Amino acid sequence: MKKILLVSAFACIGFVLNAQPPKVPAEAGTVFGQATTADNAISVDQLYAIMDSKKEKKEMPVKLKGVVTQVCEKEGCWIKVKSPNGSMMVKMKDHKFLVPLVLNGKTIVIDGIADEKLTTVEQLRHFAEDAGKSKEEIAKITEAKKEITVQAKGILVL
Repeated sequence: MKKILLVSAFACIGFVLNAQPPKVPAEAGTVFGQATTADNAISVDQLYAIMDSKKEKKEMPVKLKGVVTQVCEKEGCWIKVKSPNGSMMVKMKDHKFLVPLVLNGKTIVIDGIADEKLTTVEQLRHFAEDAGKSKEEIAKITEAKKEITVQAKGILVL
């Protein structure tokens, strides 16, 4: 029984230590995830204009240039990019890669799939918790939010 408890404790410690953003530099030219370039990248404002003009199926492949305003503090599994509505959520596709906290404030190119969707209160609260928000701030989230999000396959630091 002691061995099982000991192994379980080490497994939990290992999980906690692994569930952190990578501690690597984010210098110009650094790529996270799938390799990409800045060729044909559009601005976040242009993406919003394109999505607003679409009547149906608001999903599209995109190469997007933007400035990181926030990075998930727990794992580096999502970022927020400056947008006309404040910030736009970018998730790492299938959690296949993570980004470091030092990406905050950097200009990047995101290669992925943009989609307009409804983010539930539960998801918004989870993201707020990941961002290190207080319990009071999290409790104030009471409505779902219709927003444009991107599933990133690759990110290039400019």
